[in-house]
Amino acid sequence: MANNNPDSEFSNDETLKIRSYKTSGDIEVPDKIIDQIIGQKEAVETVKKAAKQRRNVLLIGEPGVGKSMLAKGMAELLPPEELQDILVYPNMEDNHNPLIGVMPAGEGRNVVNNYKIKAKGQEERKNMFMIVIIGLILVIGFVMKEYFLAVIAAAVVLFVLLQMKPRSTVMIPKLLINNDRKNMAPFVDATGAHAGALLGDVRHDPYQSGGLGTPAHERVEPGMIHRANKGVLYVDEIGSLKMKTQQELLTAMQEKKYQITGQSETSSGAMVRSQEVPCDFVLVASGNLHVLEGMHPALRSRIRGYGYEVYMKDTMKDTPDNRDKLVQFVAQEVKKDGRIPHFSREAVAEIIHEAQRRAGKKEALTLKLRDLGGLVRAAGDIAKGEKADIVTIEHVLSAKKLARTLEQQIADRYIVQKKRYSIFKSEGGEVGKVNGLAIIGGHFGSGIIMPIAAEAAPAHIKDAGRIIATGKLGEIAKEAVQNVSALIKKHTGTDISIYDIHIQFVQSHEGVEGDSASVSVATAVISALENIPIDQSVALTGSLSIRGEVLPVGGVTAKIEAAADAGIRKVLIPKSNMDDVLIEDRYRKKIEIVPVETMNDVLEHALVGKGKKGLLDKMQKITDIVPKGILQKPATH
Repeated sequence: MANNNPDSEFSNDETLKIRSYKTSGDIEVPDKIIDQIIGQKEAVETVKKAAKQRRNVLLIGEPGVGKSMLAKGMAELLPPEELQDILVYPNMEDNHNPLIGVMPAGEGRNVVNNYKIKAKGQEERKNMFMIVIIGLILVIGFVMKEYFLAVIAAAVVLFVLLQMKPRSTVMIPKLLINNDRKNMAPFVDATGAHAGALLGDVRHDPYQSGGLGTPAHERVEPGMIHRANKGVLYVDEIGSLKMKTQQELLTAMQEKKYQITGQSETSSGAMVRSQEVPCDFVLVASGNLHVLEGMHPALRSRIRGYGYEVYMKDTMKDTPDNRDKLVQFVAQEVKKDGRIPHFSREAVAEIIHEAQRRAGKKEALTLKLRDLGGLVRAAGDIAKGEKADIVTIEHVLSAKKLARTLEQQIADRYIVQKKRYSIFKSEGGEVGKVNGLAIIGGHFGSGIIMPIAAEAAPAHIKDAGRIIATGKLGEIAKEAVQNVSALIKKHTGTDISIYDIHIQFVQSHEGVEGDSASVSVATAVISALENIPIDQSVALTGSLSIRGEVLPVGGVTAKIEAAADAGIRKVLIPKSNMDDVLIEDRYRKKIEIVPVETMNDVLEHALVGKGKKGLLDKMQKITDIVPKGILQKPATH
């Protein structure tokens, strides 16, 4: 069951013979994180170069393709021998400007301990002096038989001595950054951090007078930029940081040191400003393409000018070597989780098949491995619940049903609700109404039935007919609807200028975007204009050019499965999408998949009734009249 596409280059047997193993437990898992990253060869090579030269990196790609793993892997490649301890000392001349000390890793704790010994000795001498003085007063009082006065005098002296401070008080420095016994450069995930956590802060002190306040240097707290000194600072969704914070981050990157001060103007910490604290980190920023809109131009320029920008892949080619990598991925996930059994060869093959399905295009494997890892863990949990020694293919198939995404669960409810209230039908024929197919939850989300209705009414103004579409359409969807009018004029010969054509995307509360419904829209409009019913047991998807060609769309597998779940018996998809179809075996007997290339092909399978043949003949005649090959040799001047 590793490959349900009969036209695929690879067979199920090849999938299972890539390695000679019985379970995923026989697979060796690399120790280094950088070697565990699957399918991102170019990105890995770039990160290795960046680590060697300590360059900043911007990683752009879809969620779950390995951006954070790359950042962690980069931290492994940085030399740990450069790590430093950082201490903050009191400033006797200016209490609000603490001093900073830097020393090799491991020495900071020794320095603090030495200061503690000195402070302890000073405190012991002070206590001994108090004991001697108070003891002397009490002895004198008892000798003179003035007991009450002796006790009062001892109490007064004790109070005075407690308030007195020695001329040279030993104040213990604070160990701000401790890298003792660390054998790897720090990796600090600063995703979503506010300014104080990222840049450092000084705690508020409500007792600022009367000798009760906490010394300023003890209230200094390091930021993530300081904890990442000599290591990696990772910031996902970098564009979500405030512009001011991004500016400060840029300053820290450029200067490699940054003062710590209170972030709140109403806090006493705002009065404290330390000396500059080292923050020589490598920035690894990440996000999707939209994150670039929120990035400070100077920050991106700094990364681009002194580092690398990497666009992560979301699929890889379906080859034996890459399937081999997915076998390693399953073994890695089991080892990382530590609570689930290993997978049999057949179970691994089913995971590879799911990677094919989720790729959404022919001869490809998905690299959204975080989501695929969820399926691995769900299957492992089922096997664990059954106290099985290994995960079998049956466990994986059960996990597919159990670990359905929110979009899939919502789609199931849509289908049930729309069926209950007859929002769409799966049998009979209706004029101007078609069962379109759509995707929710992104390009490779879950499929849903999207009924589309069209009605042609006489135009209010002569020769000024309009196309009016409703249903929360996005810009691309609106343009696709408008293009339908040109196609209808050309291929049916119908003068639509005398009609106002109303198109409704029925109960599309989630909105409509993209042009994959244009075939369905054209079919509904032609049906309404010609008064020819559409077979309601048929569902359609496909983009449409103004020349009548049916173009490929995304998510065909999910759309076909949604149609089968809804009771649809036939689905029309673009011929160029046929190699992308990787439906489950349980759907194959439920639904017929028909590839179409032109609008004529669509109408041939979608329309029913008396007028069908006449319309198709008329369209064929018009198509034959249109001149072909006029521009065989286009001018080059």
